[in-house]
Amino acid sequence: MRLRRGVSLAVVAAGGAVTTILVGLVTNAVSESKWPGWLGWLQRHAWFSFAVLGAAMVGLSVLLASLSEAGAPTRPAEPPPPPEDGADLPGAALVLRSLPRDTTAFTDRTTELDTLVRSVRNAQETGQALPVHVIDGMPGVGKTTFAVHAGHVLSERFPDGQLFVNLNGHTTGRPPVQATEALASLLAATGVPAQRIPVGDDLGAVTEARAAMWRSRLADKKALLILDNAASYGQLEPLLPGGSGCLVLVTSRKRLAAYEEVVLPVVALPPEHAVDLFVRLSGRAAPSLDRAVLEQLVELCGYLPLGVSLLAARLRHRPSWSAEDLRTRLVTARDRLGEFRAGERAVAATFSLSYQDLAPERQYFFRCLGLYPGTELDAFCAAALGGVPVAAAREGLDSLYDAHLIDEHPGSRFRLHDLLRDYARGLADEGGGMNSVQAVQRVCSYYLVALAVANRHLARGGRAPEPPDGPARIETPPIGSRTAALGWLEDERANVLACIRRANDLALHEMVIRMAAAMAPFLRQAGPWDQAVALHRTAAEAARQTGDRPALADALAELGVVRRFMAAYPEAVEALNEAVTEYEAVGEKRGKADALNQVGIVWYMTADNEASARAQTEALALYRELGDRLGQANALADLGMVRRQTSRFDAAVEAQTEALAIYRELGDRYGEANSLRDLGVVHCLLGEYPLAARHHREAFEIYRTLDDRAHQAYALNELGVVRRLTGDLTGAREAHTRALDHFTELGERFGSANSVRHLGVLDRLEGDVPGAIRALEDALDSYRALGSRGGEATSLGELGVTHGLVGEGDGAVESFRRSLEILRELGDRCGEAEVLNHWGTVLRSSGDADAGGERFVQARDLAREVGCPLEEARALEGIGRCDLSAGGPERAEGPLREAVALYRQLGADEAAEAVERLLAPRAG
Repeated sequence: MRLRRGVSLAVVAAGGAVTTILVGLVTNAVSESKWPGWLGWLQRHAWFSFAVLGAAMVGLSVLLASLSEAGAPTRPAEPPPPPEDGADLPGAALVLRSLPRDTTAFTDRTTELDTLVRSVRNAQETGQALPVHVIDGMPGVGKTTFAVHAGHVLSERFPDGQLFVNLNGHTTGRPPVQATEALASLLAATGVPAQRIPVGDDLGAVTEARAAMWRSRLADKKALLILDNAASYGQLEPLLPGGSGCLVLVTSRKRLAAYEEVVLPVVALPPEHAVDLFVRLSGRAAPSLDRAVLEQLVELCGYLPLGVSLLAARLRHRPSWSAEDLRTRLVTARDRLGEFRAGERAVAATFSLSYQDLAPERQYFFRCLGLYPGTELDAFCAAALGGVPVAAAREGLDSLYDAHLIDEHPGSRFRLHDLLRDYARGLADEGGGMNSVQAVQRVCSYYLVALAVANRHLARGGRAPEPPDGPARIETPPIGSRTAALGWLEDERANVLACIRRANDLALHEMVIRMAAAMAPFLRQAGPWDQAVALHRTAAEAARQTGDRPALADALAELGVVRRFMAAYPEAVEALNEAVTEYEAVGEKRGKADALNQVGIVWYMTADNEASARAQTEALALYRELGDRLGQANALADLGMVRRQTSRFDAAVEAQTEALAIYRELGDRYGEANSLRDLGVVHCLLGEYPLAARHHREAFEIYRTLDDRAHQAYALNELGVVRRLTGDLTGAREAHTRALDHFTELGERFGSANSVRHLGVLDRLEGDVPGAIRALEDALDSYRALGSRGGEATSLGELGVTHGLVGEGDGAVESFRRSLEILRELGDRCGEAEVLNHWGTVLRSSGDADAGGERFVQARDLAREVGCPLEEARALEGIGRCDLSAGGPERAEGPLREAVALYRQLGADEAAEAVERLLAPRAG
């Protein structure tokens, strides 16, 4: 396999080199210089050169296609089916950022461990790619224990991190984790912000995009990844790193057909090793134990480490028992568990012994844990599940851990082995005092209370969902800050989603609705947003099942908000409009106002300014009727943005100033910063640069206090614009570059496009025309992909100027025309004046002063009408320069002096001095 890839790479490299040489030859075939030897003949036959180039390109393409087909690995015949229409609840993976604790129950696996260590060492020393190591074997044989122990042994060889992922391939009550969800969890665990994780409705495309990001994330890294409990190769294939320096250990009950793998079968222990493990864990001296009885004991539990560990623990906790007493009890228990599958019967018998050794209250506690829908839990969750105080739950978990009936993970979290989960659930189903419905209701009630505590630190204006009217006392973890809330939510995400899934399976529709609403604030911020989409769709369906129209409206509103975050604007409008209809039907004015506010934001982003203003005005009226001050501020701020986008600057300032006052009254720092930033934009358009810069700096400092890097970047971009307009090109580049770094790290595509566009303008002003064209075309592509018509229009206008500088008149005219069409549709009259000024400059520079003058006059009239002094000054300067070109210095003096006065008023001293130099000969 490696040889075939090496040959492929060599052929591709050689073909690329030949093609590059031919391109260079053909490109220079018409040059004036004379080439020596056979190259001269090629120069004299240019068309033949083109034919050779074409043949080379076709041949290389065919060769690449054949190599690709020959080298492509066969994909699984039946990949996991995607959820229909995205309606299924997400199965988030639980990812540990470090290895679980090594266990004392690990016994001599010298051969397997030596094989693994030798394989890793050889690959690292020879520079070869590390193969995937698959650890397979039957349940209870110790696959995960071996993988974790090996990970600890090898950890120093992989200093860039160790990750452990449970894929739930054979976990009762939970479906296997889909690759796309596992990738999202892995990316988040390695520090990728939620905004950067690809989302969408096409499951295959999203999986591929996340897999590509994951491979890029681990490129050139030395990391260890344990994929535990895999169901199939198709499940884990997208999770495999692309780099050669990462070690992947996979555990599975099935033999996986993977390419370039090293299979490490873990089988039952040799009898002597099993006996040695028993003696070590029993805490007794070997001479005091009957060796023959020990051999029978380990044989009865199938020589499986899990069973041996449990048996030894029973003997350790019963000093009065002999090995023969234990053997007799085991034989009896084994007879009672004949319904277990043959491969697990012996281990199940050891479970029974351990269970019977527990006090009655511990037995009940163990049965409750078997009904837990999640994977891991802490003492708070266990307390709610068992209906006991947290202190008692801690004691119970410690007792089960001492009895080897539960595993402990970092952070005082616990997890049942899959077989123990099966056993505990079976006991509960036999009539253990609580059924699945009761268990899910208990744990969901706990999570609702804990989520309410966390949401107080996430939701603005006290709008977090209220906790349920449940038990009088539900103890929750200490969550005293936003950071603590986000950390707890990230730890519990997979468990909460599993509980919602189980509640949905049990038709607990009311619980599904409330849990989805409680998770909404976190998923809004942390994503991945496709998880949120699936969750809110499920909640909407649950509301339809129960006829709960207010809940249906809430779910649709949240769905619309998340769809807006995903830039799926038509779907966002559809969901939000349906929410408005549902709120109207039940007379819920606040919900209707919130939905109108959100749909107004969508229309603003898609530049339907009339619809946006109508929605925000209606929302504002409802908020005022309700006395909702935060709602009023939000609607006013968003209305101010619409007014600014339609060049109604006085109305924009009025709305934003009122919003700012309310935000300050409420102590809402986030809203305060947003209004300050938009006021800065308006004052910049009005030419009030010192005031604009001050607002942007104030906004930036607030965003920094809130640790909001995305909005810090937006403020930096706006500050960069002010610096550029006041002649500080160096400071402008610094601000836009810092903003671009933030946006790139966060995966914020719209903000990145803005930064790239601003940097392209700076390239043009500094004389780097090719760089400007590249940057502006990149920004244009991004805006079009995002559906941002305003960004598209601005980029086209700047491209028109840049094309004009290199004499591409037709390209410049087409860019200007298309830009003006969009701006006129949007009602952005200040933007229209700017493009007309650009067009006039290109026409004048190309010698057509009359046509240029016409554009400048149109720009001047528009700028005066909307109160945009910078564009008015530019138009006046353009008119004066056109008059000078046409031989009318007397006519030019008036508009040029007006331009100087406006530039001075704006603080644009460099522009004013350039115009004054035109007037100097006239004054002399």
